[in-house]
Amino acid sequence: MMKRILAGTIALTIAGAGLAFAQQGQQAQPRDAQGFRPSAEDVAALTDARVAGLKAGLKLTAEQEKNWPAVEAAIRDLAKERADRMATRREARRGGDNAQQQPRPDAITRLRQGADAMTARATGLKKLADAAEPLYKSLDDGQKRRFGMLLRMGGRPAGGPGHWQRRADNAR
Repeated sequence: MMKRILAGTIALTIAGAGLAFAQQGQQAQPRDAQGFRPSAEDVAALTDARVAGLKAGLKLTAEQEKNWPAVEAAIRDLAKERADRMATRREARRGGDNAQQQPRPDAITRLRQGADAMTARATGLKKLADAAEPLYKSLDDGQKRRFGMLLRMGGRPAGGPGHWQRRADNAR
């Protein structure tokens, strides 16, 4: 009998804690929030931090510093292009009455939009590669290893999608 009471008490405690936790989570976010949506200011601050982190992690020599401005500009351009694509998507979703009246694009249109987004993304990545090549060639082996890790940023393990390798279909 004691075991049943103990088991029932534990079950009620776990269920009650789960309900309390679920209610707390609902109160923390507005009903229409769908995950974390960084503001333009957040994106700019995070880009600044990533650029500063990459530069600090590389510990560039005076000679290597000469090639840094092109890399920094390419990273910032890539981040700005991504932020612009995200803002465009957000506006298209919010579009008000006009967006609700327009039918969802068909499969072929979505394929074309995805291809266009990938092309734009590829162009940005090529610009980054072209800008980073002179710097990368001047790095020692340790710096090259750190460059690869730090450029991925965002805490993702090697092999996972990194910050600069986001899927182009996010631009749809």
